[in-house]
Amino acid sequence: MHVDPVTLVCLSLATLFVAFLPISLYRRLRRPFQFDWRDTIAGIAIFALFATVIERALNGFLLHENAQTAELLTHPIAFVAYGALVAGVCEEVGRYIAMRMLARRGGRLPGLSNTPPKDSTGLAYGIGHGGAEAWFVGVLVQLQWIFFAVLANRGDLDTHLTNLTMDSVLRVHLILATLSPLHAGVFALERTAALVFQIGLSVLMWRGVQAGRKAILPIAILVHALIDVPAAMFQARLVPLVAVDALYVSLAIVAAIVLFKTCGPRRSQTRAA
Repeated sequence: MHVDPVTLVCLSLATLFVAFLPISLYRRLRRPFQFDWRDTIAGIAIFALFATVIERALNGFLLHENAQTAELLTHPIAFVAYGALVAGVCEEVGRYIAMRMLARRGGRLPGLSNTPPKDSTGLAYGIGHGGAEAWFVGVLVQLQWIFFAVLANRGDLDTHLTNLTMDSVLRVHLILATLSPLHAGVFALERTAALVFQIGLSVLMWRGVQAGRKAILPIAILVHALIDVPAAMFQARLVPLVAVDALYVSLAIVAAIVLFKTCGPRRSQTRAA
């Protein structure tokens, strides 16, 4: 098993790009939007709890431990419906709880204006939530595959996988064999699109909470679920990856344009006035 050095370089660059994208975005927007770092930390904490703990525990129980639900969810349509809804429910409930708490929070940090731009909290929270997703789902996973690729090129991979079953070892070799510069580019595009979606969902939720609209939670769950439908369809082998990625990139561009046009600090301050 050997991974081409060019592929390794591309994977490393893509991983670095995804790792520093939310950080650089936060630094760039921090002053014009008067970010409060506590909003970003809240986004990181909510994703870590609701997506990596609660959602994973629920998936583990329903997809593996409970025989009845596991059998039901082997049907592609049932799997797509479940896969789209579970992420939407878990993440949006967490986002809603966090936004309600942030809306009731009194005071600002020293040096920050008491009247920040309207979407400041939503954007800061979204960068934290989306950035945590980029790291947990993207960066850490890719670092593992880069490590495996380096071991494979040194001929030491199998000696480090002795605690895995034969099926798992074969799966590792199969995935390494499919790695390519194209894979690195797709990874960077997918994670960038996901970050845009998380920021957009956070702004949507924040505006709904600020307006006192209780219907914002089911609306956000529905929007999140619809975004996750193509990915769930790919996992169920109903549509090809290229179609899913093309759709996500197109939607992310549209979402980024809408955010840019509606969330500018001057526009927010004008509406607030």
